[in-house]
Amino acid sequence: MQLSAAQITQFHRDGFLILRDFLEAEKCDAISTLAKKHLEDKVEPLETELAYNAQSKEARTQERDYESKTEKSEKVVRRLRQVYDRDILFKNWMENEKLRPVLQQLLEDQVVLTTAHHNSIMTKLAGVSTATAWHQDRRYWRYSDDNLISVWLALDEETSHNGSLEFIPKSHTMTFKTEDFNEKEYLCEKNSKNQSLMSHKVSTKLHKGDVVIFHSLLLHRANKNASQKDKISFVYTVKGAKTKALEGSRSSEFEEFKLTLL
Repeated sequence: MQLSAAQITQFHRDGFLILRDFLEAEKCDAISTLAKKHLEDKVEPLETELAYNAQSKEARTQERDYESKTEKSEKVVRRLRQVYDRDILFKNWMENEKLRPVLQQLLEDQVVLTTAHHNSIMTKLAGVSTATAWHQDRRYWRYSDDNLISVWLALDEETSHNGSLEFIPKSHTMTFKTEDFNEKEYLCEKNSKNQSLMSHKVSTKLHKGDVVIFHSLLLHRANKNASQKDKISFVYTVKGAKTKALEGSRSSEFEEFKLTLL
């Protein structure tokens, strides 16, 4: 698959691109069934809702052990981590051959899969999930530059009611000051300048098999799940080969895999 010139322009302008009906429904269902089993059994490593909301900036930047360290009975799972190594089904999606040329077009470089960040099944569990505040994914990652993009796969319907992604278009090209963010590097929503910025947000409505590709500096968020059904999504991150993880950082501690064109 190749993107059109218009799609490439749109991505670089807005910071994200939606590919409709990209993955077949039966493959989505297979991934979802396996993910639900891991969620039901609370298979480590994973992140809990409690840990997500409690962790400091320093902990998020430095953590290398993704085990939740929580009693199984107390775990409300927010995401399954390190899914590349969990099952061939997850690995195959992250190495999807049809998507490789698309990613190469957007990165303008050899595509490299990083397992240090994202590499997750993301959840918004009905009744217990929490909202995700405005943030840039790149804030806790340590690389030589910002040429990283994330791939989000909707495994079922995603709307603002059940916690779909919301973006602030073009925010990946904007310059921010330290005071624009709080101590955990979430956007300060009481800041008048930021409020004006947030008024331009767009909400994504996704169907099973839709893929969203977005830049590592793009501001995004999600509501809590207010529906009666759990929402499960799949996200991983790739970078250009010229983009190097900084030695000694968490970003350099996990394997990377080149995704060559076939």
